[in-house]
Amino acid sequence: SRLSLILMLMLAGLVGYGGYLLFQDMQAPELEFSHTASSVSPTLPLTLKATDAKSGIKRISVVVRYEENEIPILREEFDQRQPSREVTFTLADAGLKNDDAFELEVTAVDDSLGRFGFGNKQSLVLSLKADTIAPRILMKSSPPNVRKGGTGCIVYAVDKDVEYTGILANDFYFPAFKQENGDYICFFAFPYFIELKDFKPSVTARAISGNSTSLALDLHRIDRKFKHDTITITQGFLDAKAAEFHHIVPGEMSELDRFLKVNGEVRKSNAATLLEIGRETGPTMLWQGAFSRLPRAASRAGFADHRTYMWEGQEIDQQTHLGFDLASVKQATVPAANNGRVVYAGYLGIYGNLIIIDHGLGLHSLYSHLSEIAVSRGQEVEKGFIIGKTGATGMAGGDHLHFGILVSGLEVTPLEWLDDHWLKDNIVDRINDAGGKAPPFSVSPAAPSGNKKPQQGGSRRRR
Repeated sequence: SRLSLILMLMLAGLVGYGGYLLFQDMQAPELEFSHTASSVSPTLPLTLKATDAKSGIKRISVVVRYEENEIPILREEFDQRQPSREVTFTLADAGLKNDDAFELEVTAVDDSLGRFGFGNKQSLVLSLKADTIAPRILMKSSPPNVRKGGTGCIVYAVDKDVEYTGILANDFYFPAFKQENGDYICFFAFPYFIELKDFKPSVTARAISGNSTSLALDLHRIDRKFKHDTITITQGFLDAKAAEFHHIVPGEMSELDRFLKVNGEVRKSNAATLLEIGRETGPTMLWQGAFSRLPRAASRAGFADHRTYMWEGQEIDQQTHLGFDLASVKQATVPAANNGRVVYAGYLGIYGNLIIIDHGLGLHSLYSHLSEIAVSRGQEVEKGFIIGKTGATGMAGGDHLHFGILVSGLEVTPLEWLDDHWLKDNIVDRINDAGGKAPPFSVSPAAPSGNKKPQQGGSRRRR
């Protein structure tokens, strides 16, 4: 009949239109799932991202299956056509117990046949195990003595594999490093700008499943007062530094304003760069014995000296000097303070020509204001190896070496690491007493002569 013919034509049209839409987009959505470990905490926020550039995402669903159970965790329908959708969920409502094995199926459907209620589908099925128990931390070293502005060391164990572990102290994170015997060693700083009562570090650990734990660190805090200095900025200093400071901070401004930008904004930016560099480190100790200082050098400014800057009798700025200034003859050769690997060799703002050496476990030594750099990034050096020459680059008014020690990129007092008795009592013996293995150490090691020539293959260039 005529009605049947019309119905058949309409049906054919719909099928044809559906086929057209289908062949327009035969690509299933792409899925990105945030969790890659084989175990997962039911309370861990999980993220699923679905992408389909052609048709957009229509629906996302998440299902948990274990034993005879099938538990819907999430099902979201989207009215607006968007090329990418992201959902976050937990498995808290799945009723999982510790060590339960289960399947997690995540599915996304695109909107290629949206008018018909279905489209291209992509599923991801993961075989996982529930982990409901937080990692346990076992301290193996006694409570450390830590002086304000100084370094502490702890040794501990964690009872399960971790994504990360270390010490969290007032928004600063100091990672711990796993050793051959399974224990973790962590060097951490007592930042010079934090008051005694406010320094409350904790040991934290996050298992690969997402469970985390935190333990308040028992330690002995030792206060320290730092020196205050007044520095008068002269026109002669500004004239001498004009070209270099203009290179650091270009633009039209007075030389005094340029100095203030270098001393403030650039100094702050440089500190952030040091924190980034501090992440580049090895998992084992590379150093041996106490660190050595610049030979035959007189001490000048000390660590955490607070400076008030004056111009024509008026206060114009306040900053804190970090590191240990040592003055010898002009362009004196600078030896590496200990064994390590060069992770920075170049120019950096207030530091001028700068070398940073990694000694492992987040520990670095810093050599700045150099007139010459004689090593390159990635080069391994031994204690006493000549790495450059002293100079007056950066925020330096005269030829000297600014020597620093960094713990995970944060500057600490270098004097501790130059003191063989402090190093033996607070680092080496603590590691050995906790069952670890510190590098061979002898009190009062011989100081390097300071006149060694660069080894063959070391690059030398003027900066």
